[in-house]
Amino acid sequence: MDPVWFTFLNGSDVERLALDDTEILTAVEDGLRAQGLGQTVIEPRVHLMPDPAFNGHFNILRGYIAPLGLAGVKTVGDFVGNYEAGLPSEMALLNLFDPRTGMPLAILDATAITEMRTGAVTALGARHLARPDAKVLGHIGARGTSYWNVRLLDQIFDFDEIRVHSRRPESREAFAARLEADLGKRVVVTEDWRSCVEFADIVVEASRLERPEPMLRTEWIARGALVVPYGTMSAVELSLTDIMDKVVVDDWGQCRSGPFGALRQHVESGRLSEETLHGELCELVVGSKPGRERDDETTLFWHRGLSLSDIALGAAMLKKAEGLGIGQRLRFA
Repeated sequence: MDPVWFTFLNGSDVERLALDDTEILTAVEDGLRAQGLGQTVIEPRVHLMPDPAFNGHFNILRGYIAPLGLAGVKTVGDFVGNYEAGLPSEMALLNLFDPRTGMPLAILDATAITEMRTGAVTALGARHLARPDAKVLGHIGARGTSYWNVRLLDQIFDFDEIRVHSRRPESREAFAARLEADLGKRVVVTEDWRSCVEFADIVVEASRLERPEPMLRTEWIARGALVVPYGTMSAVELSLTDIMDKVVVDDWGQCRSGPFGALRQHVESGRLSEETLHGELCELVVGSKPGRERDDETTLFWHRGLSLSDIALGAAMLKKAEGLGIGQRLRFA
């Protein structure tokens, strides 16, 4: 057998690629479009919890995108207390394969990919479900994905006011400072959840709770707002879905099963079902279902995270890396 080689992109390589906002949004939207056209295979994520005492677990995401000719598997750790060791709470590896032979094509540090693609899905969901003139963002949470949520949302909406809050004062202050430096606009740091989200046009709940707790009150959500909850542990009240005109998810197969997710209790109690669901984001992207239809619609977008987004963004990084001569070629066999 001839030698088999694959490409390795480490974290420094990914940083050197410096994908801009448009490149990130385009890649992730292409993955959603393929999903909406029935050109993908996506399986619900599975979880590994090594020991409850470790206060974390692994997510394994799997998928295939026919137009890209790639199958992929991502393994990402989700460990809430990592900040105490100076580590990100989420670190990941993405493995890309030739779907015709099963041969490995690439391994990428997917920590930044996870952060970027999550922000891109949040922003693309808002493009279809938020009011076009949305000017006030209230964002709960300051983890890695939070930065890309705000940055890519602002790319689309150019907010007049951005409010942020997180549990630890030092994290929310540092988060706001980074956003102000990169976006060139003032970011308001709030002391509590209510002052962050009340009367906001778009509300993103990306908290890091250790157990489910209803921190986001339904009464704080303005008529006509978009709410995007995606924390692992639910921070919303059961009544949240009662006020929604449309509820959209990224993949119903993932949302209807598994132990984690912001709306897990809503599914288990029957408040959210295939009958009450408006649709999946990919259907909005390809136009088979409408997004926002009126200014006064109150909408909710819940995303669990798509392997397809990881694969699509990983493919874009591989293509750019090849053009720039970035990365390592490693021998597999």
